[in-house]
Amino acid sequence: MEIISRRKICYPASKSLRKYLRSYGREVKLPVSYETLRDFSGSVPLFDKQGRDTLWETVYYQPSLTDELHQGLKRVYSLLKANGPYQAEEHLIIERIDFCSFGNSKPFRIRIVNRYNEVYDYFYIKIADASRIWGMEMEHMLSPYWINYLVDGNTLIEEHISGIPGDMFIRQYMDKPEFNPKRIAKEFVKFNERSFIRLLGDMRSYNFVFDISQDFDDIQFRIRAIDFDQQSYEGRKNMYMPQFFKENLIFVELVQKHFHPDVIHQYQVEERSLVVRRIRAQRHRLKDLKEALLHDELSTPEKLEQLKRELADHHRDERLMDCCSMAELLTEHLKKYIFAKENWLKY
Repeated sequence: MEIISRRKICYPASKSLRKYLRSYGREVKLPVSYETLRDFSGSVPLFDKQGRDTLWETVYYQPSLTDELHQGLKRVYSLLKANGPYQAEEHLIIERIDFCSFGNSKPFRIRIVNRYNEVYDYFYIKIADASRIWGMEMEHMLSPYWINYLVDGNTLIEEHISGIPGDMFIRQYMDKPEFNPKRIAKEFVKFNERSFIRLLGDMRSYNFVFDISQDFDDIQFRIRAIDFDQQSYEGRKNMYMPQFFKENLIFVELVQKHFHPDVIHQYQVEERSLVVRRIRAQRHRLKDLKEALLHDELSTPEKLEQLKRELADHHRDERLMDCCSMAELLTEHLKKYIFAKENWLKY
């Protein structure tokens, strides 16, 4: 079982990364910054419906700042969702602003409500960490899901990813008789494989969500990552495999209970094939991202050396030891799956 004992270092976005973000429409001028939200005058703990502490605090601001701040947050939501202002801003209300000091990003969560139908949505404002931006770009390109976010200076805006948090799913949903455990196990195998291929670390149960949908004859499950700041940061290879976290042990046991090793391998191959197709489809954007990050320090030299060694052993290729950055190492790691697929197709 793997344990993360220290906070991750926050790396600012470099000039080359910001140039990449502008070219792909990710960097825009925002009316509200992360530092502005930090200037709250007080807070109260936020509890869930069962009265448990959520580790979030609802913050409030001086009356002279509140109206201007709320108007700015509605504009931010418009930019995030519709790439500009639109008339719906008039009937949007900022109902609550929450702050969480737990974790690396110290995020603000904005609850915004449509006053006509009381439908609400969330979005997040965080520090613009280069690793998190890199992780979201990789998720956008190589996962089945697109991700919407914006950057301005030190401020990062993220849309809310809907789903049931993995730890809540374990407590409240795992034993539902209408849920097929084999489908849950299959999705965890695929998620585990996808996380390792793109080197997304720290996928403990509370860092991913379950998206549940009704198919015509059964219930389908999809697992989505919601925390991306451990993109290619850790040195240990196993940190990029959700199966090695104790918080995910129940899913590992489910896989072992229901699947023969040959079935597990089949699902792994299927997921690798899908990711390789996405790599080919996004090859130009991936190349631009690699060049934007090639000379950036996104982890410690010790972690880079350790990961190079462990991936070189995994792929049985000492050439990975020649990589000089995490961006270059991830690129060479992805190439291994492309070449493996091409060799398989020859036969």
